[in-house]
Amino acid sequence: MRIGALEETKVDQQREDSVPETMSAVLLTGHGGLDKLVYRDDVPVPTPVEGEVLIEVSACGMNNTDVWVRQGAYGTEQDPNAVSSWRRGAPTLQFPRIQGADTVGRIVAVGAGVAAERIGERIMVDFSIYNREDDSLADIDYMGHGRDGGYAEYMSLPADNAHPIRTSLPDAELATFCCAYLTGEHMLDRTRVAARERVLVTGVSGGVGSGLIQLCRARGAIPYAVAGEGKEKAVKAIGAEAVITRGAGDLVEAVDRATGGDAIDVVADLVGGPMFNDLLRLLRPEGRYTTAGAIGGPLVQLDLRTVYLKHLELHGSSQGTRSAFNRLVRYIEEGRIKPLLANVYKLSDFHRAQSDFMAKLFVGKLVVVPDSKWSAHANPFPDGSDVTTRGFVLVSRAATAAN
Repeated sequence: MRIGALEETKVDQQREDSVPETMSAVLLTGHGGLDKLVYRDDVPVPTPVEGEVLIEVSACGMNNTDVWVRQGAYGTEQDPNAVSSWRRGAPTLQFPRIQGADTVGRIVAVGAGVAAERIGERIMVDFSIYNREDDSLADIDYMGHGRDGGYAEYMSLPADNAHPIRTSLPDAELATFCCAYLTGEHMLDRTRVAARERVLVTGVSGGVGSGLIQLCRARGAIPYAVAGEGKEKAVKAIGAEAVITRGAGDLVEAVDRATGGDAIDVVADLVGGPMFNDLLRLLRPEGRYTTAGAIGGPLVQLDLRTVYLKHLELHGSSQGTRSAFNRLVRYIEEGRIKPLLANVYKLSDFHRAQSDFMAKLFVGKLVVVPDSKWSAHANPFPDGSDVTTRGFVLVSRAATAAN
């Protein structure tokens, strides 16, 4: 590999000769509908500054946060219906913004202070902007919000956030892990989930929920799942001990039957909405509840008597710590968690990708690939299956590989 080092000392940067001046990217131009996402092929390639690297993106996974930020659906503490972005109190979102958190690629340039030997490394991006040296997440932000992310051909980021990865997984599969599994691992950390504890997971067909099933197994806990009708078989194949069909009768009774009368130690909830109070009822005394999403509705009814009479803990959770990310990398390299890739899309077909994402007719994750990388990274589906079935097909394959 030939590295073109710039001779001008005023620009202390080294890069491959093949890095162009402009790139293709999807720009979020404001809050609103899909029309606010604009695909362009004349976006300047970023230059890594001191302590940064430039990566050539090969794949980037999709997340609910992308949609909610576009819609401005986070509300404020004063007005839950206000148009507002992800970071409350200290907004960092500026338009236009390149979103995309779950980024995989290869380092093609380094800024001052970064070893030139890093050029060529295959990396997975830790998307968190920590803003602190300790493990507190009180001031956290993320790439794709506070700075540009991976829905592009190139992305610059701090070198410390570019983690070398040693795995034979294709890049499109590797891009299914980062945001979803880091969020799930932090939920389990927050509630101190231990071996042999029973964990009830909601929203299990999505990236975080399906990841939680595997992450529970990785630490020896026993996951139970609440899933929509028709997705039970796929979710069971991921590793759920039992699957309860959402909306099919009394939830508390159904969970009690599924566990054989054993109490639930922890609820990991990504749905919220009308079943929130039932989830607290399910918990044993001194049980723990954690949430990292509200796809069923952010406003819930809470009976405080349930909380204080049962001595419950309630935890909010978002993203994860550096140590949790390092643990996630280790799980991937050791094969303890498997990718659940439901479909892959060209970056130029982003509107269709996000429309399919919002329709939720899949299990696992959807991934976008730059058009220039399509032939190399976007054909893990030789069977010709489509978006309505691929998630189920690949869940079964992942479960088989895990056994």
